Parts: sequence; C-alpha cells; structure tokens
Amino acid sequence: MNAHDKAFRRFLIIWSGQLFSAIGSGLTAFALGVFVFQQTQSTMSYSLIILFSFLPSFLLLPFSGVLADRFDRKKMMIIGDIGSIAGILFILLVMLSGHMELWHIYLGVSISSISAAILNPAFRAAVSDLVSEELYSQASGLIQLANSAQYLISPLVAGFLLSAFDIKLVLLIDIMTFLLAVGAVLLIMKHHATPQKHDRQSFFQEMSEAYRYLLSMKGVFSLVLLMSVVCFYIGLLQSLFGPMMLTVTDSKTLGIALSVSASGMIVSSLLIGLFGMGKSKVFMLSSSLVFAGLFYALMGVFTSVWLIMAFGFLFFITLPFVNTSLEVLIRTNVENERQGRVWSMITAISQIGFVLAFGSAGFLADHVFNPLFYPDQLLGQTVGHIIGTGAGRGIGFLFVLSGVLVAILGMMIGRVRKIRELELQVVEVRKT
Repeated sequence: MNAHDKAFRRFLIIWSGQLFSAIGSGLTAFALGVFVFQQTQSTMSYSLIILFSFLPSFLLLPFSGVLADRFDRKKMMIIGDIGSIAGILFILLVMLSGHMELWHIYLGVSISSISAAILNPAFRAAVSDLVSEELYSQASGLIQLANSAQYLISPLVAGFLLSAFDIKLVLLIDIMTFLLAVGAVLLIMKHHATPQKHDRQSFFQEMSEAYRYLLSMKGVFSLVLLMSVVCFYIGLLQSLFGPMMLTVTDSKTLGIALSVSASGMIVSSLLIGLFGMGKSKVFMLSSSLVFAGLFYALMGVFTSVWLIMAFGFLFFITLPFVNTSLEVLIRTNVENERQGRVWSMITAISQIGFVLAFGSAGFLADHVFNPLFYPDQLLGQTVGHIIGTGAGRGIGFLFVLSGVLVAILGMMIGRVRKIRELELQVVEVRKT
C-alpha cells in the first residue's frame, strides 16, 4: 500500500466517525423539534431551535477558521466533538432533573452550534492534509454523503425511536456517536500531524489577511458569491417545501417525500465518492446548476405529490455535483496553510444566503406570492390556469421563478473568464 492509499485510509477513518456523528446530530435535531412542538404547539418555538442551531455557528466561523490554521486540526476536531457532547449532555441532564424549560434546549443547541463552528473548518482543512489532490473529488463526495445522511437516515430512525422510546434515548445515542467521532480522530493522530504555520500574525490580522486574500482571488471570490446565491435558493426550498406540500397532502407523506428527495444526494454523493468526476469542473458546475434549476422549477409547477417527489429527488441528485465542483475549484486554488481560515470565510459569506432566505421566506410566501394566486387575483386568473390557484400555489410560483434564475445562473458560469481561469491555473501548475 503506497503513501497516498494509507493517507486516504486515515481520511476514511475520520470520515466514518463524522458520518456517525452527523447521523446522531440529525436524530437530535428531529427529536428536539418534535418534542418542543408537541409540548408547546408553537411554530415559533420550533423555529427558534433551528435559529439557535444555525446562528452561533454562522457568526463564529471566521474565528474558528483562523484557529484551524493556528493549531492542530485533529485536536480542533476533538474539541468540537467534545463541545457538542457537552451541549447534548446538558439537555439530557436537565430533562432527567424534571425541570426542563425551553431556554435549556436553546442553550444546549447553541453550545453544540458553537462546537460545530470549531469542528467543521478543521475537518474541511484536514482533508488537504490527508488526501492527495487527485482524490479531492472523492473526498468531497464522501463528506457530502455524511452530511446528507442526517437528512435521509436520521428522520426515519428518530421517528421509530420516538414512537417506541423516550427522547432521552435519542440524546444518549447522539452522545455515543460523538464519542465514536472522537475515537476515530484519536486513532489516526499518532500517524499524521497537521502542518504547522511558523510565522504567525495576530488573530485578527489573520482574519483580515484571509479576507484580503479571498478578495485578491477574483475567480475564487466569484465562486463564493455564486455559493451564496445558491444557498439563498436552497434556503427558500428548505423553508417552504413543507408548507407547500402540506397544502396538498398530510405530514406523514411529507416525511416520506423529504426522505425520498434527500436520497438523491446519497446516490450522487456515492457516485462521486466511488468514481470521481470529469476533468472540467467548470462545465460540471454549469450543467449541474442548469439541471438543478429545471427540476427546482418543475417542483413548483405540479400539485401531484408523486411528481413533486420525483422532481425533488432529481433536484437533490444535482446538488453534490454542484458542491463538489465548487469545492474542488476552490481547494485547488487556495494554499494549504490558509485552508482553515479561508474556508471559514468562504462558508460565512456563502451562508449569508441562508440567513436571507430564512428571514424572508415566510414573508414572501404569506404576504407576496400566495395572495397573488387567489382565484380572483391577476396571476390566479392567468398563470393559475397552469400551476393552479389557492393555498400553496404562490410558493409553487416562487419555486418556478427561483428555478429559472438558477438555470440562467448556471448558463452564465461558463462565460465568466475569472472562473474559467481557475481551472486553467490548476492545469498549468500540474504541467510545471
């Protein structure tokens, strides 16, 4: 076994631990959402769990990226996993005490979110330490497989566990998966150390330098802005897919539709992990976005549950190809010693799209698009003859518009010179 194979095997060990911890996190997210809604019957209380799970990690990403470059990335991953254990253990102990209040859950998930901000940039940066450039696509596909598993596997498993056992068992299983992740990192630490940076600047100087470095790379920065736009449209879909489906079906069918749709990411992530992708990542990015936009729009056109489910599956198949193309193009153009802080900066900027989507989706649906599709309104009497009228059809029309814009964005990508040059630069480096 050569050195590259040994390094990739060590990556697989870490990846396996992160796969289990991702599934465990999905179990907890699903279970806590159901628990809070059953206790309060409040959508706001439910949505606050999502907010506290996302916002702390989002705000801290630039700081944690600098840490990932200043310190050993394996140790940073262990710290992140232990912090997540602390957040879930806090919730579990409060539940066992019998004095649970909502703020306890919000605090617990916030602690886990802060820990995720430490873990994720370190994990992404560690890929460059362990994996050769030729295997970046496979590694990226496997990482996306681990991320998507929590949306496909976790809801089904958590639903079964909650129907047969108490939520405390779900939290305990989540803690055990994080312990597995810690064990996986400890297993390979003695074999591979993170390359250390010797000439260190101050913490805020490194953050500022990472931002200036990102701005100086016009092609990479263009891709980051593209990622933010894509995240906005995915955020709209995440926020509004459920409400749209519940206007034509029940919650049980919605759960099945979500699982079937998410399985598309599993299929394409496995294909990328096993076989990689073609040489032209720009072409793959462009064509994947065009197909993603097409399937996105078609989800909004129809009211048939089966058709929505089918196009949802096809839409999610395209996402790993989009994500992998973006990641490989960026990773191969960023110096290894800058990977941690640059990736955290990239993630922070791109996820602004999620923040904007989560903040605007409800308003757009309830006060802009849905009212336009009442039977006596202009769009209800015109476009409504094609996609239908009434509750949820405004969301469908928003999906159609979003899909068309994503497809147009995909067609424009290959025409951006700075983005095309990213791929040419990699080819030139390899030749020299």
